[in-house]
Amino acid sequence: MAKIKITQIKSVIDRSLRQKRTMQALGLTKISQSVEVEANPAIIGMVKKVNHLVAIEKV
Repeated sequence: MAKIKITQIKSVIDRSLRQKRTMQALGLTKISQSVEVEANPAIIGMVKKVNHLVAIEKV
């Protein structure tokens, strides 16, 4: 599968617990932190739920 790079661009302060836990599950805890993950349906679904907090690039 293809890899994507996910970068946190906004804070999770004042966000719902569900969004905070989704960000933790993606491995993001700080602004400007990036992770490279496989683009499987589970990851894509999580990214769609927090797309206003992250930036996505194809690797």
